[in-house]
Amino acid sequence: MKIILFFMLLMLLVVTSNGQQDFKSKKERYIKNRAPLNENPYIPLPLGTIKPHGWLLNMLESQRDGLTGNLDEVYDKVCGPRNGWLGGDGDGWERGPYWIDGLLPLAYILDDDNLKAKAQEWVEWSLNNQREDGYFGPIPFETPPENEPGLQRGNRQDWWPKMVMLKVLQQYYMATGDQRVVTLMTNYFKFQLENLPEKPLGNWTFWGQRRGGDNLAVVYWLYNITGDEFLLDLGELIHEQTFDWTKTYSDGTLRIVNPYPSLHCVNVAQGLKEPVVYYQQSKDEKYINAVKAGLDALRDVHGFVNGMYGADESMHGNDPTQGSELCSVIEMMYSFENIIPITGDTYFADYLEKVTYNVLPTQHDDSFTRRQYFQQANQIEVSHDAKNYIIDEKGRNVFGVLTGYPCCTCNMHQGWPKFVQNLWYSTVDDGVAALIYGSSEVDIIVGGDKKVNIVEKTNYPFDETVQFTVNLDDDVSFPFHLRIPGWCSNADVKINGEKYNSFEGGQVIIIDRDWSNGDVVELTFPMEIELSRWYENSYGIERGPLVYALKMNEQWEEVKTEEWENSYFEVRSDDKWNYGILADAIENMDFTFESKGNVTNMPWNVANAPVIIKTNGKLIDSWKMYNGSAGKIPVQRWPERKSDHNITELVLIPYGCTTLRISEFPIIH
Repeated sequence: MKIILFFMLLMLLVVTSNGQQDFKSKKERYIKNRAPLNENPYIPLPLGTIKPHGWLLNMLESQRDGLTGNLDEVYDKVCGPRNGWLGGDGDGWERGPYWIDGLLPLAYILDDDNLKAKAQEWVEWSLNNQREDGYFGPIPFETPPENEPGLQRGNRQDWWPKMVMLKVLQQYYMATGDQRVVTLMTNYFKFQLENLPEKPLGNWTFWGQRRGGDNLAVVYWLYNITGDEFLLDLGELIHEQTFDWTKTYSDGTLRIVNPYPSLHCVNVAQGLKEPVVYYQQSKDEKYINAVKAGLDALRDVHGFVNGMYGADESMHGNDPTQGSELCSVIEMMYSFENIIPITGDTYFADYLEKVTYNVLPTQHDDSFTRRQYFQQANQIEVSHDAKNYIIDEKGRNVFGVLTGYPCCTCNMHQGWPKFVQNLWYSTVDDGVAALIYGSSEVDIIVGGDKKVNIVEKTNYPFDETVQFTVNLDDDVSFPFHLRIPGWCSNADVKINGEKYNSFEGGQVIIIDRDWSNGDVVELTFPMEIELSRWYENSYGIERGPLVYALKMNEQWEEVKTEEWENSYFEVRSDDKWNYGILADAIENMDFTFESKGNVTNMPWNVANAPVIIKTNGKLIDSWKMYNGSAGKIPVQRWPERKSDHNITELVLIPYGCTTLRISEFPIIH
């Protein structure tokens, strides 16, 4: 294995030595839409030009040292050398490409040669083994071998796993400029155009038909490089064959509650991008409006305070003890990351931050060595006991490597790296945009061919202030686009310590001026405590992009097993959980915010929670555990006589810092 990695690294150095680090060659990979596609306001940057700092960097380093950097050893049955995407007789479907789809951006963001070499092995096999007719991917079996435990062979001809590998190759090109990617995709898309009429996206499995938006996005991306008109014909064909997400999101399907719509949770998250991606060719606003209508329906009928929705695995309503799958989180994030540069709409950027900064940190452990398949918005224990899920088997609630279903083990790796990759964009007016906030820096070309470095220093989302320092050799004029979140009523902007202006939330502002080395822009987003209403008239407590949840001590216990790579973790607490928030506290907004003033490199746990909110509540004795979860939220219809007895001060911490929690509280008088 070491010899193979050495030669892969040598090959990688040969590929990347041809101009990868030259800034102007990177500018050639600022890929704008060609006519007749719609002119998008924002342009994704070459992979590796954005670098995380602080705790964001630590999250990526934890991935490097955890499952992302080592899945080929931990899960070698599938991600090892027998994988079909390496020419082997093992898994030839989605799992291997899923892993590389997160490993490759992680490798280039961290500039880690070892990780690059691991990813390069998979890239090279695809690039070097395309058939003459354009097909690429695992070679279909003439006689499929018998199944073995731990290997999902699937149908090697299926369109769906190719879509994942196309994403990998797209990112690889954005990092290296390797023209072999353009050649492979051109030939493969000709193959698709010829074969899809007889063997449509849903020919082998329904996953390809549900997830055609991923295929479509790469088709348009390649068109913007080559200008080949057949790609626009292919785009129309793929949209036509993809499940009609536009209709599903806008016709009330998601609002049906008896029975719930027969839709898979991950497909719903992944499908969000398809109408907006197709909007680039159609230019019809109905496609963007449909996605917003779908998100409204998800919130109203299936939604949780954390931004996710009940679907375990099928759609399952908004009781906060229903599950939400890790793959749904990851794919919802990726959908928003596709939508934001197309629309420039702060609504989607706010949504991306909410899901990322609340849900994602809770569904993997601090060392990125275990993950949870389903999480609950009200989660009072993590155990192998029965839960009220539609699909409740194989340890779907516990923290393990392969508990639940292994798709999440392979797919979770793209979450943090692609979030970092979407903190910054180039703009259609030749400037720079910070649309998502997190401590980082970017190297970017603006004003034609001027090199600029901008460092973003912040403790956001725990803190209200974001500071940008502009570093450049010579004065240059360029527009700087900055998002004012929709939850912010009035943001203050300073330049070099002096007030520039104040702005209402829910917009992108543009500061277009002559910039000098050392200029500092400071944004202040006042974060006010807000209340939101949820299942059975329960309340959520939010401040800025963060949701707050009951703080509970956590007792992690490892359970040995012969399944799932030998062990998993259950989590319990001896703290009481069945609290309601006092009606007086709700009415009078009796909530107190406190900050520790320090954010560690691992803020996402109970011990390190940087901020808290305090309020008053009472125990509700009748609210008890049911089926391994908090029971149905009690609704108090008639006020009881007010009493000061048994009032308890409740300490709430950011949702993302919790494993056990109540985040949707009943009200009590």
